Amino acid sequence: MLSTLARAATRRPLTVISVWVLFLLLGFGLGTGVFGRLSDNVPEVPGTESELAAQYLDRVDPTGETVTGVVEGVAVSDPALRAQVERAVTDVCALAGIAAVPDPYTTGSLTSRDGRALLIPVTLEGGLSDDAEEHAVDAAADRIRQIDAPEVHVSGGPLLGKQIGERAQQDVQRAELISLPVVLALLLVVFGGLRAAALPLVIATSGIAGAFLALFAFSHVTDISVYAIQVTTMLGLGLAVDYALLMLVRFREERQHTDDVREAVHRTVARAGRTVLFSGLTVAVSLTGLLVFPSTFLRSMGLAVAAVVVVDMLAAITLLPALLTRFGARIAPARARPDAEEGQLFARLARFAARRRIAVLAVVVPALLVLALPVTGLKISIGDARQLPKNTEARQLYDTVDAHFPAGTGVSPVTVVLEPGTDTTTADRIRTLSPTATSRTLPDGGTVVSLQPPGSADGRAATDLVRRIRETRGTEPVQVTGMAARLVDFRAMLADRAPWAAATVLAGIFLLLFAFTGSVLIPLRTIATTLLSLGAALGAVVWVFQYGHLAGALGAQGLGALSLTAPPLIVAIAFGLAMDYELFILARMREARRRTGDDQEAVVTGLRRSGRVVTCAALLLAVVFGAFMTGGFSPILQIGLGLTLAVLIDATVVRMLLVPATMASLGRRAWWAPKALRRAHDRFGLREEASVERELASR
Repeated sequence: MLSTLARAATRRPLTVISVWVLFLLLGFGLGTGVFGRLSDNVPEVPGTESELAAQYLDRVDPTGETVTGVVEGVAVSDPALRAQVERAVTDVCALAGIAAVPDPYTTGSLTSRDGRALLIPVTLEGGLSDDAEEHAVDAAADRIRQIDAPEVHVSGGPLLGKQIGERAQQDVQRAELISLPVVLALLLVVFGGLRAAALPLVIATSGIAGAFLALFAFSHVTDISVYAIQVTTMLGLGLAVDYALLMLVRFREERQHTDDVREAVHRTVARAGRTVLFSGLTVAVSLTGLLVFPSTFLRSMGLAVAAVVVVDMLAAITLLPALLTRFGARIAPARARPDAEEGQLFARLARFAARRRIAVLAVVVPALLVLALPVTGLKISIGDARQLPKNTEARQLYDTVDAHFPAGTGVSPVTVVLEPGTDTTTADRIRTLSPTATSRTLPDGGTVVSLQPPGSADGRAATDLVRRIRETRGTEPVQVTGMAARLVDFRAMLADRAPWAAATVLAGIFLLLFAFTGSVLIPLRTIATTLLSLGAALGAVVWVFQYGHLAGALGAQGLGALSLTAPPLIVAIAFGLAMDYELFILARMREARRRTGDDQEAVVTGLRRSGRVVTCAALLLAVVFGAFMTGGFSPILQIGLGLTLAVLIDATVVRMLLVPATMASLGRRAWWAPKALRRAHDRFGLREEASVERELASR
């Protein structure tokens, strides 16, 4: 397969480049339409009780969503302000698609006790089309913002998703403007020339286009989270640079041995292309664990990110070889250095770790376990507007309500659906669980009981209330929904499916690493060391964002829990990224071992030849992730910090110390496999490198 791709890229480079140009136009033209199709319904899990109850209510008694306006900065008793607010309420009530707008002056609890703020909740009609709902929301928000007051903010409901989508687009553009020049500068240092430094950015641009196009395609069949844009774009950009860096370094090395650019491209694809292929597959397999979860959000993220990884991989082994064929003659070969001079630092590290392997293991492993300790107290929540940057309208509305109204104002209630025929004593027992319980009768004879929990919608009190209701109902036809119930069901879903997701990913990674190395013990060793770095990175995220240590330095605050989006995405993506660097190193080790037959020296040579690439790739990826952390969304900060730390820990401590220490401990046994598996690998293992070498030798 790789030899076929290499021939296509070298024989018809302009055709390959033209196809990718068309892909880029589609990505940046059609694909950017995804920004208007984002959803903030992250915690929905099809088939759960909370989701079934919500669907039941939509069928029996469809009601529209609510957006809320808040006015602050002038005394609400001011006659001029009151006249403006009353006119605004009248005008909004007259808009098409608006069901109700209560007058805050005559409705209890809509004016603050200090007399400095008031709320204007706007309820939409049920059953509106998407266009009609959008038009009604925009018209109502625009009219409320015309009120002449120091602070007027409108958000919530469908408007919240739109505001976050717009902010996501701005954050992506800012991150690209920050990261691309920095990445280019670092690549100039690495390659010493503009032509070679620019090529990874071309591949990175393909990754971004792939991210947009993949998300836009998936948005037509499933909901796409507002956080998917940043995650897929930063991963697509980072991996594209990684893969292009690996291929270019190898191309410059091959140019030392031949003046024929086409031959150098063939050798590059045969050797580094194989690593890129397996690396892309391992990252994609790591993300398949997300498909095990029934959550629409997790599944769509897994599919979208995997699609972006595949685009990056294909760009690296098709577009880049075509570009090298066309322009590679102008790229200077790598400077020839004696083996004794190349990668001296990494060679010394490898020899030190191999020689002092017991001491290295005794220090590094406990240190990583200590960093991972906070994971034992990890909590997840849906979160509130505090996750958003302070300059977003939704956050400003939240802060205003929090400053002027009693705690719990605007918090989503726990909604209990009692179907027709439910015993009345059960309904009475449920009402007694909260002093704020209110009831209404449904058109089909059922009843809805709303209970206002103290604190936040996903706090301990709210989730405990959900559990007490479910214990109280017995066998009666009673279902619970609302934000707190969705969180309880989401946590249960994670606990139930996580072992299956882990088993799926680990089995897939094991098979791919076995196919790459022909060893049984290397995949097991790789998985163990990767889990250590992953645990340390996730522990640091918990320490910062859950407990609040140093969160202010990142423009965030401790929220007592992580966003429910962060842990599964950090685990899935970071595990795949760690495999990247493992494969970079193993590829060089494998080459050295096949050439010399010396297992110990192969470890040193592998790190000596790959250490610079791995370090540069990790630094470039950290730059990309850091740029995306400038947006201020707490979930993105959590994911960005987790991935940055995972990459840096893995590329330094794990790959430079743990890998040589464990490989030295295993010795020749590291490459062992049972005879049956060895025969299977010899028969079915990928032999692209050998086939390309034979092809080149026959010329």
